[in-house]
Amino acid sequence: MNVLAEVLDLLLPQSCAGCGRGSAALCGDCGRPLGSHPVRARPSPVPPDLPPVWTVTPYDGTTRELITAHKERGRLCLARPLGLSLARALVPALAETGACGACGGGSDGGDGRGGSRGGEVLVVPVPSARRAVRRRGHDPTRRMVAVAVRELRRQGFAVVAAPVLRHRRGVADQAGLTRTERAANVSGALALRRGAQVAGRGVVLADDVVTSGASLAEAARVVRAAGAAAVAAGTVAAAARRRG
Repeated sequence: MNVLAEVLDLLLPQSCAGCGRGSAALCGDCGRPLGSHPVRARPSPVPPDLPPVWTVTPYDGTTRELITAHKERGRLCLARPLGLSLARALVPALAETGACGACGGGSDGGDGRGGSRGGEVLVVPVPSARRAVRRRGHDPTRRMVAVAVRELRRQGFAVVAAPVLRHRRGVADQAGLTRTERAANVSGALALRRGAQVAGRGVVLADDVVTSGASLAEAARVVRAAGAAAVAAGTVAAAARRRG
């Protein structure tokens, strides 16, 4: 975590990261899309291994500005609203796994709340490349996942943040690549961290944006190969023509 950047982000005068007006880091109008009802995201074509993906808002306009400001411009205070939005997408993704029990027991009703059939569901951030983390000074997806998991646990979901994936080789920035190039770029690029245990567990992958679905598909392939019992995914946003 870049502590200095976080302190400066809180103390320095701010304007809305979406519209540039006002004195709040995020105004009500620009933050409204983040509270939309989650829907299925359907990349076309669907890459092999892609799990069910749920998302909240299209990746355009204000939402694109917010995600870029958090990721690339050090607006770390946006981790909270983006993380809360991510939590909204993770709720139906948890139901897809059918394996998320709520703290306190009970019978599993398939809505991600009942009893525990496989322990806490692992919320696994799609990892950023090490080079990108060094350049940005933080890992934006892990920051959002931390917020989302706290919110889901507050709501009674049995989840835990589990950054169990790592890059096994360098990858290029996906921005600007074609669908075919994205798939080739991330194919075989991810692996489990040493000692990570996902066998028999429900896994929900988390990322800021789904575009072609290549990164989520590669992450799903790795955790399935390691024995994950069920896999789904949630994102804050989906690229145009990829939101159901």
